[in-house]
Amino acid sequence: MKRLLAGLIVVAGAVVSPAHAQEWPSKPVRVVVAYAAGGANDLLGRVFAERLSKAFGQQFFVENRTGGGGLIGTEAVARAEPDGHTLIISGIPSHVLAPAMNRNAGFDPMRDFTHIAYLGGPPNVFVVHESSEVRDFKGLMALMRATKDGVQYVSPSIGSVGNMVAEYLAAKEKVKLSHVTYRGGGAAILDLVAGHVKVGSMTLSTTQAHILSGKLRPVAVSSAQRVREFPDLPTLTELGYPDLVVTTWYGLSGPAKLPPAIVERLNREVNAAMQQPEVRGLLEREMVQTKAMSSAEFTAYMQAEVDKWVPAVRRVIDAK
Repeated sequence: MKRLLAGLIVVAGAVVSPAHAQEWPSKPVRVVVAYAAGGANDLLGRVFAERLSKAFGQQFFVENRTGGGGLIGTEAVARAEPDGHTLIISGIPSHVLAPAMNRNAGFDPMRDFTHIAYLGGPPNVFVVHESSEVRDFKGLMALMRATKDGVQYVSPSIGSVGNMVAEYLAAKEKVKLSHVTYRGGGAAILDLVAGHVKVGSMTLSTTQAHILSGKLRPVAVSSAQRVREFPDLPTLTELGYPDLVVTTWYGLSGPAKLPPAIVERLNREVNAAMQQPEVRGLLEREMVQTKAMSSAEFTAYMQAEVDKWVPAVRRVIDAK
């Protein structure tokens, strides 16, 4: 009798779970962005939150929960209930680089999350203010070598791709840099464009309007090939750094143990949204390089990025 009752409970659970998934979302869904408004992650969060709101007939809203180089907001989602009502714009800054730079991050990027869908992201670019005498990457390296106390530069935040690329370069070339920290790309770009800091290591999406206006001058980009919109801009690979092919990519994730039916529905709607002409046009304008992935493919991609970048980041930290 006990075995029979145990079997019935298991069967009942299997029947009830899909029903609960069908009822989801039963209330507004919070999409956490672990950085300040104005960056590429915030933009992607708002674009896809709007599309998911329409697809599911329930509000998906962005909450910017900043601090700790992305660690505070990310850890909060890791500890949230896995009911599908708390999600996060995950990605290389918050789920790969930030925990690599802080061994006491408070979460594991694989164990503590369900990775739902890949969104994509822009490459990184080194830029200088229009008033700078630097005209190209060679000039930037010369400035770095000549500045005894370290060239000041901005990036979106500690643990961002911009921060990692700049520090990796500094360690490789044995030059000193002085990182001016912010809580997101929006605040960093304001000081950079104003000329308070002359050098930036930022996403191309955040800087492109200011490059086109002439306020900022690009000297190198981290994409695998030259960017179509900036054909004269050399890649870091061309300049001798093939290990610095990287984009500031983002995805949609949630707490560990999200119901598979909810994950599948979200993945399907995110990938469908990417095919909408207005979304595709916006992503292209923002230099976001993307592709459709299943949840399993995105999870494998996340694991590969962790395996690739965590040792590299820790080598940079140990060398400082």
